[in-house]
Amino acid sequence: MSKVTLSRTQRAQFTLNELRKVIARPATELSYVDEYQLIVAVILSAQCTDARVNVVTPPLFAAFPSFGTLAGAVPEDVFPYIRSITYPNNKSRSLVRMARRVQTDFGGRLPRTQQALLTLPGVGRKTAQVVASVAFDDPKALPVDTHVFRVANRIGLVRDAVTPLKVERGLKAILPRGSWGEAHHLLILHGRYTCTARNPQCSSCVVAPACRYYASVQALPASLRGLDTTRGAYYCKTRRHYFDHLVQRTDRAGVTQAACPRCGSMNVFNTKSGATTRVVRDYRV
Repeated sequence: MSKVTLSRTQRAQFTLNELRKVIARPATELSYVDEYQLIVAVILSAQCTDARVNVVTPPLFAAFPSFGTLAGAVPEDVFPYIRSITYPNNKSRSLVRMARRVQTDFGGRLPRTQQALLTLPGVGRKTAQVVASVAFDDPKALPVDTHVFRVANRIGLVRDAVTPLKVERGLKAILPRGSWGEAHHLLILHGRYTCTARNPQCSSCVVAPACRYYASVQALPASLRGLDTTRGAYYCKTRRHYFDHLVQRTDRAGVTQAACPRCGSMNVFNTKSGATTRVVRDYRV
């Protein structure tokens, strides 16, 4: 797999072009039929999988098919339908309050602008942008969830962007406005199925040639063979001695690394696997 040297803008274009080849339908995986069902599903999806949301929403929508019926409920009515969702108590309250606000302030119709959506209970910046993008094709929306945050930082589409807002601004600076909605879905799906939080599938990733994270992983020291596990759990290659208990040090990139307690070297290997203990900077949240 050959490495590609690119600017951030070129890397972004390369990423989108490659992901388009392997993701045939870049769209939300939440099941919905109208704006009401979409915003309910998006609120429920916070820190929860789309698959789980899609399991609970059909009976929920059967019981509360509109903003009006949901506004007439109390959180205790909603809770049994979403008890398997993360934070069901808070989300039950948010859903009812959101529906009531739509009824009282917007005549029972979901507001179309991000600014107005943000006035609804339970709706933060990410939720407002998802709804604005998916329901209303808002060209100014580029929602950043945990997948987009992780993937954008790993690939190098943004530089050490430590908050979702910084990721959003960084992506908007290098992507054409007309591609923001598509990019959001491509990056989410890539993060959900390939560039996963744990054990990313770098060997099968079409973006790997341009990915800074992959390049850093490839640059890690190769495993050592023939280490003697009876002499210690770890081996310091710098001073060539064994030991059992690690200490921690911070490297130049600000990453916490395992180190030798005698000399402080971070050139340490696990004697059982032979693998380096060094890790590369990651952006899992």
